Amino acid sequence: MRKIINYRLTEAEKQSLKTKKVNQKMLPDYTPDEVASLLNASPQRAKELQALAEFQSIPSLGINFAEELINQDYYSLEQLKGKSAVELFNAFEHHFGVWADPCVEDSYRLLVHYIETPDDTKRWWDFTAERKAYRKEFGFPADRPAKPWYQLPQYQK
Repeated sequence: MRKIINYRLTEAEKQSLKTKKVNQKMLPDYTPDEVASLLNASPQRAKELQALAEFQSIPSLGINFAEELINQDYYSLEQLKGKSAVELFNAFEHHFGVWADPCVEDSYRLLVHYIETPDDTKRWWDFTAERKAYRKEFGFPADRPAKPWYQLPQYQK
């Protein structure tokens, strides 16, 4: 079963696809240049859309996680090869300046596992015990941000 990819297309992008009789499910079949043409979008936007599709192809990783990777200038799984989950998670927290929910670290563990062994049977929650054991033994870096993610303005209601 093919996973449904969320692209968060603008209304103009959706209309452009509709006019050209292309549905969102077909976007991974096109090159970035073709996507840019189909959507009347910039090459950067096409690159982002391709990255969204690639990152969301990993089971249980969704649009928010994919966008977080893009916000850190990652656009492919190839760019992430050789990095550890701890390294990526710590960099994520420093990039955003807040400590993250533990499930985010579990998601990074799934990401690295998937890159190393494309196993589509695992989900992020399968890595909770591994994360807990690691953090019990090694803790967090001394320079970990002190502010929690839920204090960011977008989470204040």
